[in-house]
Amino acid sequence: MPTPPVISVMLIVPDADAAVAWYRAALGATELWNLGGVAGLEIGGAPFFVHQVTPGNAAESSPDGVTSVRVELFADDPDGIVARAVAAGATGSAVVDHEMPWGTHRQGGFTDPFGHRWSVGDRSPLG
Repeated sequence: MPTPPVISVMLIVPDADAAVAWYRAALGATELWNLGGVAGLEIGGAPFFVHQVTPGNAAESSPDGVTSVRVELFADDPDGIVARAVAAGATGSAVVDHEMPWGTHRQGGFTDPFGHRWSVGDRSPLG
């Protein structure tokens, strides 16, 4: 049976080394590999990638606080993750209860120092 596909994100950042260090310290990410300017990371087995800005390539520019993409992070302790990210320099919003069709979903979030928006919630939407 073929292996199912995996979806991931690549975050464009102004300084890949600084981003790798921040995601490791703030979110507990594990570095899978680092080619200098582009690196593979994972959180809880979910891979994601960082890529340093490529000058002159509009497709590889950092969002500078404006983005249409939100990274979703599901965890047992969303309050702790948001607090850790804010302590490391992110700007955050409190984790609050949201009443959903499946019950209460706790979710908050933060914007990392590189302009990427993260939502952090409990695992309830995952079934």
